[in-house]
Amino acid sequence: MAAEHPSERTGIVHLTARAPQVSGDEMVASLVPPPQFGAATFETYQADPAYPSQQEAKDLLMRFAGVGPAPVKRGGLFSRAKREPELKPGVYLDGGFGVGKTHLLAAVFHAMPARRKYFGSFIEYTALVGALGYKPTVALFRGADLLCIDEFELDDPGDTMVMTRLLGELVASGTRLAATSNTPPNALGEGRFAAQDFLREIHAMAEAFQTLRIDGVDYRQRAIDGHAVVLTDTEYERALTDAAQAGLVSDDGFTALVEHLAAVHPSRYIRLIDGLSTIGMRDVSELVDQSAALRFVAFVDRVYDAQIPLRATGLGLDQVFGEEMLAGGYRKKYLRAISRLIALTAS
Repeated sequence: MAAEHPSERTGIVHLTARAPQVSGDEMVASLVPPPQFGAATFETYQADPAYPSQQEAKDLLMRFAGVGPAPVKRGGLFSRAKREPELKPGVYLDGGFGVGKTHLLAAVFHAMPARRKYFGSFIEYTALVGALGYKPTVALFRGADLLCIDEFELDDPGDTMVMTRLLGELVASGTRLAATSNTPPNALGEGRFAAQDFLREIHAMAEAFQTLRIDGVDYRQRAIDGHAVVLTDTEYERALTDAAQAGLVSDDGFTALVEHLAAVHPSRYIRLIDGLSTIGMRDVSELVDQSAALRFVAFVDRVYDAQIPLRATGLGLDQVFGEEMLAGGYRKKYLRAISRLIALTAS
């Protein structure tokens, strides 16, 4: 197997041999929309006419970003335009899976003519606080024009409280906020709309947010009752060998990789997979430790953001979270991870 070198672009490496270091400045520099939303705009968001809430959300978010649309005049030539309600400093997009919430959030980021703006998942922001400390993180973001938070999570009271406190300090200094809910795919009404939970959990911050409910059908039409692709040992070796001819590929035992994630701060997972075109995991098995499972979820989120295909043997990656975990408080996280694992093994 090829030895890893910073200049290499092909070959096979081991993630368990990587010990990435990421500075605070590098972590902040990475707070931009993921590649699949790197060019997302309001123009490329196609609102479904069957669900008027999509166009309504788009129009309000365009106003929030300062790019229109202009108020419609009523009556004669000299009549005044209809007065629009004053916008709050924060907006929260609530809706089902796959209705374009992240696309709209990224469109806000790209459209707002702000000098300092940041885009990251809830996990990325809490990881930054964990790596730098609370006060340095506040100092880092103070004075920012816009903070976009994708998939605002409510299942960890500690993290929710930290983020609420952080956002409260930033709003007080003039920062505007835009956030989305972390609704699981195909939840069949279970926690489908999280706005009331969100407003309850953020307590005093609730008045700073306007909630927008976005209805619709998953544009990907991808059901969670599908399954992750599982390869035989021979298929796996062939897949990694072929991929390594064109790009840098990782090959690790699943158990060893999960153990290694415990030694790498989640804020560094993005650097852990830097430069990879395919990730391989051998002998996948069910996760029995919740801390390990949550670290794996954070890892999957970074892999999904980078759109790196997964190849695996053993247990299907959609089955790594057991029934007890799926019935617990982190159900949303695990369902989201399962959906992403199914997609990444099929890509």
